Amino acid sequence: METLCVGEILWDLLPSGAKEGGAPMNVAIHMKKLGHDARFAGRVGNDAMGRSLASFLIKHGIDTSLLQIDHLLPTGTVEVNLTNENDVSFSIVDNVAYDNMSVDTDLLHVAEESDAIVYGTLASRHEHTRETILKLLDATPGIKVVDVNLRPPYDSREVTALMLSKADIAKLNDNELKTISEWYNIDLPEKETMEWFTDRFRLKLVCLTKGANGAMIYDAVNKKSFIHDGYKVKVVDTVGAGDAFLSGFLVYYLDKKSLEESLTLANAVGALVASKSGGTPEYTLKEVVKIIRGQQIKVITE
Repeated sequence: METLCVGEILWDLLPSGAKEGGAPMNVAIHMKKLGHDARFAGRVGNDAMGRSLASFLIKHGIDTSLLQIDHLLPTGTVEVNLTNENDVSFSIVDNVAYDNMSVDTDLLHVAEESDAIVYGTLASRHEHTRETILKLLDATPGIKVVDVNLRPPYDSREVTALMLSKADIAKLNDNELKTISEWYNIDLPEKETMEWFTDRFRLKLVCLTKGANGAMIYDAVNKKSFIHDGYKVKVVDTVGAGDAFLSGFLVYYLDKKSLEESLTLANAVGALVASKSGGTPEYTLKEVVKIIRGQQIKVITE
């Protein structure tokens, strides 16, 4: 099984210093850590920051043959503000290299051979990269997974709706679901909201993260909710925790594990990353297993 993650690659400028980031890059790295074959396609500037990110990918075992170099635009950066351990805000630089991704025959071939493609709404903010992602989605026979990332001012209703409409699976947090529901004047209990959401965008599955309160999966095919209260850890920062969650979920889901097992692994990996600094901290599978065995949280089905 091979997953192609496509989109932003950048530097998170944290109060503690610069950290490598970008949701699809994070997902590829976490999937690789968890033993899944993942590739990453993105674009960096012809600058020191871009070269450093290429080295970072290599260090984590990610092939860089799909990493494009832009000779005009700089490598992306994001200023990350941590008001407290659970409240993160972002100031995202516009018109950077990942806004200018292009399609070539090698990238199309990888999309055609992939079992899944992970993409997001942030890298879709400008037409050039958005059209590249859409071409890859048209080319793949695999599962299409969208990571909703509503980061004002890059939270266009039209773009978000378009990218959701192309997906089989969506991952988003409870605040993002609330925002999208408000766009359409929807005010319903959670399960009914999920039913509306999956019907509206023709999704098969939704992963909804809730910060310290865990997460749920809604299976639109069988109209079932799977709820996990989340693992309790001492939070350092939540940067990249959602990416880690999605990685854990996909590794098991693509390996045909049950939704209960997939949700359990997702929560454990997300919690572990939240207990460390940055979006792609070092960790071992032993640490993930320790969280799962140590807290013994059951998944509730409704």
